[in-house]
Amino acid sequence: QVQFVESGGGLVQPGGSLRLSCTASRFSLDSNHIGWFRQAPGKGREGVSCIRSDTGSTLYLASVKGRFTISRDNAKNTVYLQMTSLKPEDTAVYYCARTSCSIADYLRPVGSWGQGTQVTVSS
Repeated sequence: QVQFVESGGGLVQPGGSLRLSCTASRFSLDSNHIGWFRQAPGKGREGVSCIRSDTGSTLYLASVKGRFTISRDNAKNTVYLQMTSLKPEDTAVYYCARTSCSIADYLRPVGSWGQGTQVTVSS
């Protein structure tokens, strides 16, 4: 069974930064695309970013492009989301999951989710 453990969330002021980590077990980043999703209270889950296993190419939600950076460390089986210039509207629970990762098929999650990590941006 694939397992994901997200960490790195917390409370940060607007304009601040956080780095989220997602460590996968029984799962290989070199053969599976992986992405970050988020869900704010009362809203649906939305795709934030993804990274392809084959090329390393990345995609981003328009509202976070230029502020967030997704990266991976295959040796550690870990995917990161470096978030800068955080805004209150970034407040959400962030999850990682196996996902599609192309313009034509943007962040369609596949399979299980982790518990998520809470990001709160507030002054």
